[in-house]
Amino acid sequence: MCLPKLLFVLLLLLFAQPCHAFVSWQGAEGVVELRGLITGSSSTLTNPDNSMFYNHKNVSGMAASGRLMLDVSYGLFSFEAHAEQNYVPLKLQTGGARFVLLQGVERSDFLDWSYDSKQSHLLIDRLNAQLSTDHLNLKIGRQPVSLASTFYFTPNDFFAPFAAQAFFRAYKPGVDAIRADIQLAELSQVSLIAVMGYQLNPSGDNGWSNDPDTARHAYLTRASTVFGDFEFALLAGSVKKDLVLGGDFQGELFEWLGVRGEGHVVWPDAPLQGSSVEFALGLEHRWESSLTLRLEQFYHGRGSSSVAGYEFTGPDGGFYLARHYTAMGASYEFTALLTGDLTTVYNWIDQSALVALYGLYSLTDESEVALSATLSAGKQPQGALIQSEFGLYADAVSLEYRIYF
Repeated sequence: MCLPKLLFVLLLLLFAQPCHAFVSWQGAEGVVELRGLITGSSSTLTNPDNSMFYNHKNVSGMAASGRLMLDVSYGLFSFEAHAEQNYVPLKLQTGGARFVLLQGVERSDFLDWSYDSKQSHLLIDRLNAQLSTDHLNLKIGRQPVSLASTFYFTPNDFFAPFAAQAFFRAYKPGVDAIRADIQLAELSQVSLIAVMGYQLNPSGDNGWSNDPDTARHAYLTRASTVFGDFEFALLAGSVKKDLVLGGDFQGELFEWLGVRGEGHVVWPDAPLQGSSVEFALGLEHRWESSLTLRLEQFYHGRGSSSVAGYEFTGPDGGFYLARHYTAMGASYEFTALLTGDLTTVYNWIDQSALVALYGLYSLTDESEVALSATLSAGKQPQGALIQSEFGLYADAVSLEYRIYF
């Protein structure tokens, strides 16, 4: 997609009016709904002044995407499909960094088609069928799989987790999976989850191949129940052949303080590697004024206890390099149409920080505009020497327009 076409699309969006799902039907036993989302954005990034890590200090560009969503239900059965078409210039995909892999969510690239030198993608983000009874919910196909109870750091969310500084979380990416939720009692259930892994293929449309890799499959069991004002869960299984045992909890103390926690111990399948612990604990409270404050502490057992030990481990390395982090956040509804969010992530090992700001303004019932900014603080790299994690990050500003129909 060339720049004039993109500008034309964004111009049309400025005159968007409120609207509803353009296909909606409801019968005695079934429902069909076809909805959509179109976004257009403009972003500017300023990287640290270091030619070893970055080939561009300043990066600017515009992007656009469209999502078409189909939901069909009939009796005990339902079907979900999300198709997405996007255009993101390569310089925005890499952020001007030299060593960034254009690696998408780990899933078969059979339903992902790239063109225009991988600047444009047409992909099926969700495609699943579901059976729902009083005691069983069985979903098969491409679907989002979330096991998180905490908000910023989510160590138990193994499949396409959000970064702590992500604000727009309406659509978690889908992975190729089978999930069965079995109701044991009114407030207790067991979930059986299998997620397919794939072989790496950097030249593929999404960075993965069509060939399943049994060494990268995941098989998990999660059992949950409620005691008083808290939900507790145990988690066990294997992820990429690593043995995982953990759990999570969430609830409220004194009808005032929200408490969340999740974590696990992992025993790697690789020889000569010892076990490690991942754990996050969060506190939160929302006042009647709409002000919400959150605080989370993260122990990242696989992270390094020194800057010298920082390692980039490819698509399985996660978002973080160090051992200890704290995240603090606040959100507030300034008016019925305007909300604001602030997130700060602090690295205790190298004393670097990341500050993310977000403002969302509702233009109509079906459209909104979002302004976001990310500011980094920390020692910037000198040559090939990393001096802090967030000192590697760019300062960025982005403006995005969304219309739902």
